[in-house]
Amino acid sequence: MTTLRLRILFDAAMIGPGKAELLERIRDTGSIAAAGRQMEMSYKRAWMLVEEMNAAFLDPLVVSARGGPGGGGAQLTDNGARVLLLYHDIVASAQVAAAPGIAALETLLRPARAADVPAGK
Repeated sequence: MTTLRLRILFDAAMIGPGKAELLERIRDTGSIAAAGRQMEMSYKRAWMLVEEMNAAFLDPLVVSARGGPGGGGAQLTDNGARVLLLYHDIVASAQVAAAPGIAALETLLRPARAADVPAGK
C-alpha cells in the first residue's frame, strides 16, 4: 500500500504525522504519559514534543495539571484541536492532489517478489 506522509516545516517549528498522532492520543487519553506509552515513547520525549509544540504556536496546544491525590492530566486546548484539524485537512488535500502522480510512479515500480521480502528465522 502506498502512503503519503507529510511534514510541514516552518522557520522554527515542524508538525508531521508523529506530533499529530501524539496530539490525538493526548486528546483521547487525557494524559501525556498514556499517549507516550501508546506510541512506545518515553514520558520525557512526549513532554519534550508537547513543550516544543506549545512554544511554537501563539497559544499552547496542550495544557496539563500536575498529579496528586486527584491525579493529573492533559488536554488539547481549542488551539490544539484547531491545529490538528488544519493539519489533517492539509494532508487530505495533498493526498487528493498527489494521487495522479503517485499512481504514475507506482506504474514505474518493479513488482515485489517473494525473495525481496525478508524471511524470519
